[in-house]
Amino acid sequence: MTDTRRTIPFRQLAVGDVGLVGGKNSSLGEMIQHLAEAGIRVPDGFAATSAAYRELLAHNDLEAVIRDQIDALHRDPDSLRAVGEAIRTAFQEATIPPDLAAELAADYRALSAEYGVDDLPVAVRSSATAEDLPDASFAGQQESYLNVVGEEQLLRAYQDCVTSLWGDRAIAYREENGYDHLDVALSVGVQRMVRSDRWGAGVMFTLDTESGFPEMVIIDAAWGLGESVVKGEVDPDRYSVFKPFLGDTDLVPVVSRAVGRKETKIVYARSGGGSTDTIPCSSHERHARVLDDADVVALARWAVLIEHHYGRPMDIEWAKDGDTGELFVVQARPETVQAQRGGAAMVHYTVTAKGEVLAEGLSVGDAVASGPVCALASAAEGDRFPQGGVLVAELTDPDWMPVMRKAAAIVTDRGGRTSHAAIVSRELGVPAVLGTEHATKVLTDGQVVTVSCAEGDVGYVYEGEATVRRDEVALGELPETRTKVMLNLANPAAAFQWWRLPADGIGLARMEFVITEHIRVHPMALAHPERVTDPAVRRSIAALTRDHDSPSDYFVDRLASGVASLCAAYHPRPTILRLSDFKTNEYAKLLGGGPFEPDEENPMLGWRGASRYYDPGYRDGFALECRAIRRVRSEMGFRNLVVMVPFCRTPNEADQVLAVMAEEGLVRGEDGLQVYVMAEIPSNIILAEAFAERFDGFSIGSNDLTQLTLGVDRDSEVLASRFGADDPAVLWLIRDLIARAHAVDGHVGFCGQAPSNDPAYARLLVEAGIDSVSVTPDSFVAVKTQIAAAEAELG
Repeated sequence: MTDTRRTIPFRQLAVGDVGLVGGKNSSLGEMIQHLAEAGIRVPDGFAATSAAYRELLAHNDLEAVIRDQIDALHRDPDSLRAVGEAIRTAFQEATIPPDLAAELAADYRALSAEYGVDDLPVAVRSSATAEDLPDASFAGQQESYLNVVGEEQLLRAYQDCVTSLWGDRAIAYREENGYDHLDVALSVGVQRMVRSDRWGAGVMFTLDTESGFPEMVIIDAAWGLGESVVKGEVDPDRYSVFKPFLGDTDLVPVVSRAVGRKETKIVYARSGGGSTDTIPCSSHERHARVLDDADVVALARWAVLIEHHYGRPMDIEWAKDGDTGELFVVQARPETVQAQRGGAAMVHYTVTAKGEVLAEGLSVGDAVASGPVCALASAAEGDRFPQGGVLVAELTDPDWMPVMRKAAAIVTDRGGRTSHAAIVSRELGVPAVLGTEHATKVLTDGQVVTVSCAEGDVGYVYEGEATVRRDEVALGELPETRTKVMLNLANPAAAFQWWRLPADGIGLARMEFVITEHIRVHPMALAHPERVTDPAVRRSIAALTRDHDSPSDYFVDRLASGVASLCAAYHPRPTILRLSDFKTNEYAKLLGGGPFEPDEENPMLGWRGASRYYDPGYRDGFALECRAIRRVRSEMGFRNLVVMVPFCRTPNEADQVLAVMAEEGLVRGEDGLQVYVMAEIPSNIILAEAFAERFDGFSIGSNDLTQLTLGVDRDSEVLASRFGADDPAVLWLIRDLIARAHAVDGHVGFCGQAPSNDPAYARLLVEAGIDSVSVTPDSFVAVKTQIAAAEAELG
């Protein structure tokens, strides 16, 4: 029996009512009915149904207009704009049936009375019966209106929402996907406004939207009303939370906190009477976090509850009321891009030879594309856009869709990860670099560029056509092995790109990469900023650290975030973090590093690795490393983090390092902490039993071990032919270490480059009895296959 109700309170709706009130409104009712008891707050309201929409059509004989115009579109596909304009004009000139208008007004008065006011500010949102469904990925085609006040404004907003069902993009989408236009109806939700204009709002996803990694909640937050985040008009704060630890109230599993620029915010109009204004954020707001950790964790817990209830990844809008301090969920719908990707194979792009970086911004997707630049000031210039060009624009909206479908890549000055450009580029599978600030000024028409989103969170626009390697990995075909096959990873921003690889953890995580790329300042310059005398350097450090309580907190926060991201990617499998192993000449290149580093003739054999950690010249810098590790393990909960000491020359030096670590709260064996040592100096093998007493395992670094065994400079071009990890002397040492370590129940892994360069080398290690091999992600499949074959031969 057809349901003819014109309006229905949210609390009477559930997910089964999609056909009557659309995805948004049915989801709001579902959460009010079933998740309120779990503490999730959803603002109340009511929905004007699809039956009300059809009553509007019948009252104004609009079906005839629609049929005539759609027939005209079928005769002339280029008439989309004229057809859309004609239908929208008919809707704007229509009158709302008196009974429907009276019912909308009565429900609005009742909702206002529920909250004790005469005219309650409400949000009026469209909810199409084909929008927000699992197989409909082009959500957000219809309009929403905020801070609607009074019956007159409500009726105007209702009519504008209904009219938006006939936007050009919405018509084109239905045509392309085979929806009968008259089978699609529009429901309109009327929901109490949360006073987030006095605090902030945003969106959150129950997976990593770029990689599909399912164990994170990603939260975007900006000051003011949430539309600025939803439409991608502002660079928001971004917080990431590790879902598996949310059940432990003793942990704070906030893996990362990135403060966005947040240049503007949307607030209630100062003139009153409804509507909104966009105003600049203050300097304090731009540099302050919108959410503290307690709010971040609370929202993440809600997100997980919502995901569990719906049984699928979700895209959720939230708001924080500035008057009450309460958090609310204002929308929830299925995530549609990553959820539809298959998991049987993965594709990865590697950029090798590349030109100068012309622009950088947020990366969306994980692909790489090259082509000629075509910079457009508006979508109306789309006729001159070439197939396969690189679209460069200030910002995009639905009018840009015909152009975007022809683009090999997209670059914008403005926009975040929830912007129109981000949503569409994910759906189309093209790389996008967003929020570059100045791409439209530095990129010129016809200029060939490469747009890379394959290098982590930051996307790059390179001059010219780069050399790109495309690797496709068929995950279901990989064999099982007794030998653990792990990954060498350094870049936290790229860690989640590889989560689908069936690796046994991360065998080598290089701390130096995090320091170089994400911190950029010498640790001692942050521990002792008073010892930095260069005014320009002091200003640069102040600019980098201004969003943190102190320079040392900046180091700890950034390092902990990077390390935690690596630990999350393969949790609960181990992540083996090598402590800092810069040479003095490398340390000196860091910002503020000059005063803290000696000038050495041979840094490769100088003050590096373990010898720095207890030395007064670096002891305070090492303390910051330890603080970050302690935060990752104890506060966030990543007990899968294993610490590895590099370039430890003697057992006595090992004792000194372990003593300093203990002073900093990292006691070997306490809370399951394991400490490994790099086996890269012949003394590590000659005195294997003594080192095994002090460490839980060895990890062989083939480059330094080969260099120090053969007396060959690893960087010498003249002696390159003499340098080889397969030299009999090197292999003898490796076999000897494995045998002696196993005799005392010690673990031996291999994290050197040799198996990555030559997968057949892995066979030699298997024959020697190695416990684990760690390789670069792009060589994982080849090495895994070689190891499986070697194990089969050995039996």
